[in-house]
Amino acid sequence: MQPVQPDESYLRAVAAATEKAVATAEPLRSAHAGADEALLTAAERWVTEHRDDLLALSHDLHAHPEEAYAEHRSVARVAELLRGFGHDVEVGVGGLDTALRAGVGSGGPHVAVLAEYDALPGIGHGCGHNIICAAGVGGFLAAASAVLDPAASAVLDPAASAVQNTAASAVHNPAAPVAERTGGRVSLVGTPAEEGGGGKEHLARAGVFDDVDAVVMLHPFSHDIAAHPFLGRRQVEIVFHGVAAHASAQPFMGRNALDAVVAAYQGIAAMRQHMPSTDRVHGVITDGGKRPNVVPDRAAALFYVRSAEPGSLQDLARRVESIARGAAEMTGCGVELNWDHNPAYLPIRHNDTLAARWAGHQSRRGRTSLPRGVVPDYLTGSTDLGNLSFRMPAIHPMIGLGDANLSLHTEGFAAAAGSEAGDAAVIDGAVGLALTTVDYLADGDLRAAVRDEFEAAGGVLDVPNYFR
Repeated sequence: MQPVQPDESYLRAVAAATEKAVATAEPLRSAHAGADEALLTAAERWVTEHRDDLLALSHDLHAHPEEAYAEHRSVARVAELLRGFGHDVEVGVGGLDTALRAGVGSGGPHVAVLAEYDALPGIGHGCGHNIICAAGVGGFLAAASAVLDPAASAVLDPAASAVQNTAASAVHNPAAPVAERTGGRVSLVGTPAEEGGGGKEHLARAGVFDDVDAVVMLHPFSHDIAAHPFLGRRQVEIVFHGVAAHASAQPFMGRNALDAVVAAYQGIAAMRQHMPSTDRVHGVITDGGKRPNVVPDRAAALFYVRSAEPGSLQDLARRVESIARGAAEMTGCGVELNWDHNPAYLPIRHNDTLAARWAGHQSRRGRTSLPRGVVPDYLTGSTDLGNLSFRMPAIHPMIGLGDANLSLHTEGFAAAAGSEAGDAAVIDGAVGLALTTVDYLADGDLRAAVRDEFEAAGGVLDVPNYFR
């Protein structure tokens, strides 16, 4: 007997409503000037001229997917490309073997461009991290190259062009000209293990982002969106300890840990009616006992708990914990709750001021980067970029692959990530990241407005201790 396939009527209705909303939506508008057009053009030109290098990186990663914390080949490939352009690269930063950092400049404002490169088990780059990585590398290199370019050197500092030599020599000494022209810094940080491993949180706790003022990255998706919500996520392993007994001869001498797991699962299912529509709880039973004729003395389940706000994530986690303890009381079992084997993920706190610069730069690439709420908010997941977004201003725009029906973490998305549409996302994304980065360095009023928005949203959160 085959499973009953879900009816697609609701999906079709959502798709039709979304298509109508997309057609009439207005993109985000920026009130800030950003960098001079000559400097933006220089950065865009760099991406165009080095298109083949960036696409080769994307294709290479796509063809050789590596899972979380095992991205050794991928990080080596990124380091090789960066060194080829004259940059010093540190691999193994923050105590993580597959993390990477490169940078130019000293002092002043500091932007970190982020690159992810881990893949999913079984389906490779079904989340498109090959695109994230290649676009991030391109964005970093283009931003650095633009401020080193003698043809653009007078844009921020008219005197700088008199002290620079050739573009080739600047590449071999990338730090000084940036400091002379902007007083700022650009870094690339390769962040492993986004898929559940919490690489960014580990790097943050190791101090990698301590002197960073803003972080920028992108994510491929079905649509172009300047700021799309991502949910916070915690995970909990619930282990029940019962008393073993012969299930036929003396069942009354047992305390059934499997019954406790089933009661907890059903209790969480009943709770779903009373959760906010943005929240999600989903789990699997990982241990249900060994033999039917022995009352299970151990049973376990693993749940993911997701919510749209840090506070509501705290509350939802408490409710799940109460259900687990209630199930233990009902069945006479002990219970052990193991929260967050890997770091919890916070929802993304988007910085709309900076995201508006991204949206404007995507328009020059022929893309309309939509505001939040046009594409349904529930079409989302979780990411460790959220953890950084409560430490400093951050953007995480979505870049479309040309198919409104694409779903993340599928074989179809993996195929799209290696297609011509994926290539276009790499190039357009690299331009967007580079130009947004240069804007931030060049425009003091923009930086102030970005920071003001961040502080108005609550400022820095003590992420490591938030759920303790």
